Amino acid sequence: MTTMVILIALVFSKFFYLASITSYYTFYLIHHFGVSVQSAQLFLFLFLAAAAVGTVCGGPIGDRVGRKLVIWISILGVLPFTLVLPYTGLTTTAVLSVIIGFVLSSAMPAMIVYAQELVPGRVGMISGLFFGLAFGMGGLGAAAVGVIADHYGIVFTYRLCSFLPMLGLLAMFLPHIQAHNRGASSGGKAVRAT
Repeated sequence: MTTMVILIALVFSKFFYLASITSYYTFYLIHHFGVSVQSAQLFLFLFLAAAAVGTVCGGPIGDRVGRKLVIWISILGVLPFTLVLPYTGLTTTAVLSVIIGFVLSSAMPAMIVYAQELVPGRVGMISGLFFGLAFGMGGLGAAAVGVIADHYGIVFTYRLCSFLPMLGLLAMFLPHIQAHNRGASSGGKAVRAT
């Protein structure tokens, strides 16, 4: 149960931060750098494309190096980039946002499969829970970021949101899970937490 709470907190961190980027990144670029709407949308496209590639790559990387390591690196490892992002120039902001999108999005496949191995035989329940949480956290995150931005400004909001990946420290409390048949974790094989 504790492990599931940690995973949910990690999902919160990931999708709350992603909501701040996907919903308000163009406004941040226009306000902070004075770019045109078209240029801001191009930067957002680069971020979203990197996030899509990160999601696709996260699964195979997790199969090779371990899901816990991918979860750890993809959420906490993105922290230096998110902390620097609000203080950089336009070009560096574009490069950092691509790195953040790729690295942060690689966590989702690893988290879902990790949770499925934790609760074998409940693939549908775990998938539904995490995808539901992902969309819900994204919606709540977008609303909360909007309220903060209205009161304190978009630049302050990005500086505040840059600390969200610190929740990745919780990954150190995730147990190591060994599947007896790693390639068939969805088939209800027994798993062992050590």
